[in-house]
Amino acid sequence: MTRLHRGDVANVRFADVVALMRWLGFDLVRVAGSHHVFAHPAVPELVNLQEVRGQAKPYQLRQVVALVQRYALSFEEER
Repeated sequence: MTRLHRGDVANVRFADVVALMRWLGFDLVRVAGSHHVFAHPAVPELVNLQEVRGQAKPYQLRQVVALVQRYALSFEEER
C-alpha cells in the first residue's frame, strides 16, 4: 500500500509524485518556477504541483488523491 493511499502526504518526494502523475496518464504541460502544471485528456481541470526543497506540498497531494477518486483514474500500463 502506498503512502498516498494511506493518506500520508507529508515528506513525499516531488520526483515520486511526478512519476505517479505520468503513470496516471498526466502530461507535464508547463513549468513556471516551482509550479509544474499537468493535464490529462479525460480530466477537464489542470493540476498544479510545487516542489519545495525536493518535497511535494501536502495539500496539493490531497488534491491529487481527490482528483483520482473523482475521475476514477487508474494507472497506465505503458507510459
